[in-house]
Amino acid sequence: MPPAALIDTGAILAIVEADESWHSACLEALQSVRIPLFTTEAVLTELFHLIGRSAHNIGKAWNFVRSGAVTVRPVDDSDLPTLQALMVQYRERPMDFAHATLVHLAARESLSLILTIDRDDFETYRIGGRKKFTILPDRAAR
Repeated sequence: MPPAALIDTGAILAIVEADESWHSACLEALQSVRIPLFTTEAVLTELFHLIGRSAHNIGKAWNFVRSGAVTVRPVDDSDLPTLQALMVQYRERPMDFAHATLVHLAARESLSLILTIDRDDFETYRIGGRKKFTILPDRAAR
């Protein structure tokens, strides 16, 4: 069964850090979707940068990433022009590289559901220039 959704940095961080304000909402959202969720290396780079130096938190992040809940999908040289075009298109927002990889992955894999706490960004972005993302968790769930 193919993955049904993408997952962004903030949602992973909220899932692994119990004191994060989005923790319960992201856990509930995770339980409502089919796994594994797709993400990218750029998202994991952001995650491990933001998780800090705590060995405990790093261990929790690795446990989640390697649990089977997440599948890392590749982005290679052939994807770079599309990623650049997305970042130029959304330069007034602005779009970061990790988000560009997820928007591109959504188009490439025909996915529109994403677990993220960056609602404002993903409410702005369009898959293939037109399709809106379905975003979990709901803003009210926080």
